[in-house]
Amino acid sequence: MNLKKKENIIIVVMLIVMVIAIIGVSYAAFSFSKQGNTPNKITTGSITMTYEESDNTISLGNALPTTDKTGTTRLKEGEYFDFTVSSEITGDVNINYEISAKEVGEGTIDGSNIKLYLTRLTDDGEEQLMSPKTYNEEATSNTFTGRPIGEMSLYTSSMNSSESNNYRLRMYVDENYNPQGDGGNLTFAVKINVYGKDRVGEEASKVIIENLNSGSTYDDGTDTFITGEDPNNYVWYSGKLWRAVSVNNEAKTTKLVTQWNISVITYNPENQTAFEGSYMESWLNDTTVDGFLGNLRDYENFIVTDAKWNATETTSSSKPSETTMVEDGIGLLNYYEYVISYKGTTYSNGYLNNGLIWWTLTPSSTSRVRYVNNNGNVSNGKPIYAYGIRPSINLKSSVSIVDGDGTIDNPYRLKGDNDTNLAGTLLNTRYSGEYIRFGNDENNLYRIVSHENGAGTKITSAEPLKSSGTFITSAFDSNRNVNYSSTNTIGAFLNGDYLTNYVDSSYSSMIEDNTTWYLGTVEGGTSYKLAKYTDSTGNNLTSSTTNAKVGLLRLGELMAGQFDIYGNNTNYWSLTLYSSSSVWLAIINGNAVDYNDPSSDAFGAARPSLNLKSNVVITSGDGTKNNPFTLELAS
Repeated sequence: MNLKKKENIIIVVMLIVMVIAIIGVSYAAFSFSKQGNTPNKITTGSITMTYEESDNTISLGNALPTTDKTGTTRLKEGEYFDFTVSSEITGDVNINYEISAKEVGEGTIDGSNIKLYLTRLTDDGEEQLMSPKTYNEEATSNTFTGRPIGEMSLYTSSMNSSESNNYRLRMYVDENYNPQGDGGNLTFAVKINVYGKDRVGEEASKVIIENLNSGSTYDDGTDTFITGEDPNNYVWYSGKLWRAVSVNNEAKTTKLVTQWNISVITYNPENQTAFEGSYMESWLNDTTVDGFLGNLRDYENFIVTDAKWNATETTSSSKPSETTMVEDGIGLLNYYEYVISYKGTTYSNGYLNNGLIWWTLTPSSTSRVRYVNNNGNVSNGKPIYAYGIRPSINLKSSVSIVDGDGTIDNPYRLKGDNDTNLAGTLLNTRYSGEYIRFGNDENNLYRIVSHENGAGTKITSAEPLKSSGTFITSAFDSNRNVNYSSTNTIGAFLNGDYLTNYVDSSYSSMIEDNTTWYLGTVEGGTSYKLAKYTDSTGNNLTSSTTNAKVGLLRLGELMAGQFDIYGNNTNYWSLTLYSSSSVWLAIINGNAVDYNDPSSDAFGAARPSLNLKSNVVITSGDGTKNNPFTLELAS
């Protein structure tokens, strides 16, 4: 691949001067004045960017040091400064830009006493972009946007089409500043810069590492790891949100792990802790509709299918020897990789602590496997336990970024997985994890599970059903029947009240009237495949089934995990039996809870699953959480 990239750099500067004068010894007065030309325009081959100042001149007199509450809401003439960043983009270009502040001149008041606050002006008012922050210059540059070292970053974003954004800046003296005894005549000046750079087509391994505004890196000689509390390392791929973990120094492959727990299964039978040959390895690398790999988009083009995973048994968090290496397309993070991710902070604050329980790749003995607790600490558990799964992949070195800035609201998008203009596309061509607008009110967000029935699309609610913001709990069956049906307690609700009051007729008409739901039994330490098949080979379907319009997810099924931190989710019932007297509850804190009495209504909520018809089409959206697909039934 040609590593020479065209970089369109836009640097637009205007000067704001803040003068602080002391009157007497009791208060500080200050004023703003702007300098510069209007407008400022930079033109390159693919973009024209204009930085235009408003007519407002910020000018405050006899102003005391003030609180954030007051400083962030000032609206009198001269108390704020408005400016516009607009673009005219031609061609397939994504501009990543950053607004920054730089102290100029020889100020006589320290920047630690000055606060800046930035918002975007919208039709509904002001949208906060940066909370009030004390002036502080960045110790590193941002090669992702072109901002140099020694400036304060105010806001980063990206644009791939012609647009215009209006911003409002406020500056004020921190309320903690004491003007007494400072001698008066104090000054402080900053200039506001806008930097932009065209990064379309650059390799993911390069862009991700270069854009760590709030994170850092650690090079162990083999890989460069991303560390810290919340770096800009979010990636959206194949319907799921991922975090970039490391880049291999030689191969330039990028290791990702899912942000949330995609499902829950037992790792292996008792006293069998090896990853190779485990239930876990099987689930991750299963290329059928039942496994993870088989539901990844065009995985041969995106991931290294013969990656090497270090599954060496160890009790140490140090870099393990390469004693046990497993070759697979999909794996898990090992103990060492997780620990390195919070280097420089604590395990509870590290970016990979998602508040859930999930398996690692590392056995700690012949009877225990390492897992991450809900508080972020690493512990060990028997392989017969059912904990959450966070699949890990290695992006090929050729995979490139085409959009996004790596933040949670604007994750990186990969070339080949950034579809636009999907109106009229059949839903059954889309991918597991993508979001859908379906149903009414607070329960209208769903996700694609799989295409288990071939022509249609299985979906499930993004979280258990709520009523006025509270999760609805229910007995699985008040008569202790462990087999789901359309007439047991939870099944009657889903196939009755749910279809009437939670999904109106326009949505209900998209649902297949009769779906087969598999009611297999998975005991502790047995294969997840028994939830659907007669044995772990997965060749013969179980005869224990029921037919209904609406059902639930199985243990080990895709999307049978948690997708928010603990406290913002709840336990919910699955279809899968643990025994003749208990049903699996999925998922508490990333951990599936076994042997629960089906008559208990204190622990289980309802997370409906259903199959949509083959002629459901997309009318808008891109399948992300912020822009889910909207649907209609084609004639």
